[in-house]
Amino acid sequence: MSHTPRRAILVVSFGTSFEETRKKNIDRIEQDIKHAYPSCPLYRAWISKWILQKLRKRDQIHIFTIQEALEQMLSDGITELAVQPTHVINGLENEAMKAEILSYAGRFDKISFGNPLLTLETDILETVRELKAAWSSLPENEALVFMGHGTSHYANTVYAALDYTCKDLGYPNLFVGTVEAYPSIDSLLRQVTAFRPAKVHLTPFMIVAGDHANHDMAGDDPSSWRCRFEAAGFPVECHLRGLGEYECIRRIFLRHVQEALLAL
Repeated sequence: MSHTPRRAILVVSFGTSFEETRKKNIDRIEQDIKHAYPSCPLYRAWISKWILQKLRKRDQIHIFTIQEALEQMLSDGITELAVQPTHVINGLENEAMKAEILSYAGRFDKISFGNPLLTLETDILETVRELKAAWSSLPENEALVFMGHGTSHYANTVYAALDYTCKDLGYPNLFVGTVEAYPSIDSLLRQVTAFRPAKVHLTPFMIVAGDHANHDMAGDDPSSWRCRFEAAGFPVECHLRGLGEYECIRRIFLRHVQEALLAL
C-alpha cells in the first residue's frame, strides 16, 4: 500500500548567541518560509555546538542539532525533506551539513537541498543590486564596507567576486571584505583609501549581526575594523544589521526553498 508523502522543510543555520539578532534575522527568514508554505511543517537545526551549549546553559533554550531535528522528523512521520541552509556560501559548513543529512538518505524517501545565498551568478548580481537599492540614501562620496566571514574553502572566491561585481555594476563606493580570509582588512584599507571617502560605513555581510559584527567589526579592540579605519583617519559609522533583516535577501532564500521543494 503506497503512503501519501509527508513533506517538511528543515532550515539549517550556524546559530547565534545574540537573542536580538536571532529574532531579526534567523527567525525572520523562517517566518517568511512558514508564511510561503503554511501546509509544510518547518523544523530548525543549528550547527554550532558551542552556541547550542551556551544557549542551554545561559537561557535554558534547547535548539535541535541536525541529528536531533532529523530524528524528530522521522518520529513525526516525515518522508520527504527539503533542506534550506541560511549559509552565505557553499563552504565547509554547508558541505559538512549535506554529508550529515545524506547519512540519513536511506531513512527518508527523498531529500533535496536548497542553495546557500550566493550560489549562482544571478544570486550575486541580484544581491549586489538589491543591497545598493537598500542603501540608496548613501551619499556617493561615502564608502559602504561589508564584512563577510571568510573561509579557507575555495568558495571564499565569492567575496572577491562580490566586490568586483559592485564596481562592475557602477557602485565604486561599495566594498566587500572578510574577517578570516581574502579580501582582508588590509586590502580594504588600501582600496578605500584610494577611493578617498568623506566617511566609512561598516556593516556585516553575514546572516546575523552577532559576535563578529559586534567585536571584529564594531569593537573597541585596536584590531577591529572600526578602529583600523579610524586610525587611517576616516570618520566611521557601524550598522549592526544582519543580512536576514533585508527583505530582498529573504526573497532569495525563498526562491531557493521553492527550488528545493520542486526537486522533491
